[in-house]
Amino acid sequence: MITSARNQFSGEVSEAKHGAVNDEVTLRLAGGQEIVATVTSASAQRLGLAPGKKAVAMVKATSVIVMVDVDVSKVSARNAISGKVTNVTKGAVNTDVTVADDTGLAISAIITNSSAERLGLAVGKPAAAIFKASSVIVAVDG
Repeated sequence: MITSARNQFSGEVSEAKHGAVNDEVTLRLAGGQEIVATVTSASAQRLGLAPGKKAVAMVKATSVIVMVDVDVSKVSARNAISGKVTNVTKGAVNTDVTVADDTGLAISAIITNSSAERLGLAVGKPAAAIFKASSVIVAVDG
């Protein structure tokens, strides 16, 4: 599978909560981190998303919010990767930022240059990459 999404996390479904319209699927990664996705119930059924199923969670870099000096337990988004900035590449309008946790799990975000400057983003600075469960696309082999 080849996609344009740079943020791709392979893992195994550890929990699937069924709803009337949407299901909440939790994917456990090799390092123990969890990614939560909200998908339609029909999609969850079609993909066979149940505990033990191997899957990939994908998140576009433009869907990731970068925050500094934040307690991620007080953010409504279900997914947060706390760590340090490992890369900052400034473009004409946007900045590409990578945040990695202690295990090496890295996520890229595209944010405006003004936001990167306002946050004082630099390699080594503590930061968190945050994204909503509804921004996660789930894929399986098949």
